[in-house]
Amino acid sequence: MSPEPTTSKADPATAAAGQKERQSATIRYLDRADLEEIFADSINELRFDGQMLRIEFGVTRFDDVKGGAPITGRRYPACRLVLPPAAAVDRINRMQQIGAALTKAGVVKATPRPSEAPKGERD
Repeated sequence: MSPEPTTSKADPATAAAGQKERQSATIRYLDRADLEEIFADSINELRFDGQMLRIEFGVTRFDDVKGGAPITGRRYPACRLVLPPAAAVDRINRMQQIGAALTKAGVVKATPRPSEAPKGERD
């Protein structure tokens, strides 16, 4: 990776043009066929520490069922995903779009928020 050139006296117009060029970069997505896929059936932890959103995905493994014994199992971490705030907001917005599409398709039912409940259902 080559370092960016630095100058002691920057022309404001040149600096603004350079910043504008960086903002309008075209990014192409290139798939990696060898990328490992991770299965997860739960989210073990979701934490924002002020700098990064950390999500730990988990996988549940059930123990052998024996007679009338209660069902038991274990949950293991499958992977940890760490996102900067901009990527976290992008994922949140995308998940809201997916949730709306699932609701519209009837796959999930929307739960009204307390402030949206009909007047007869409020205290």
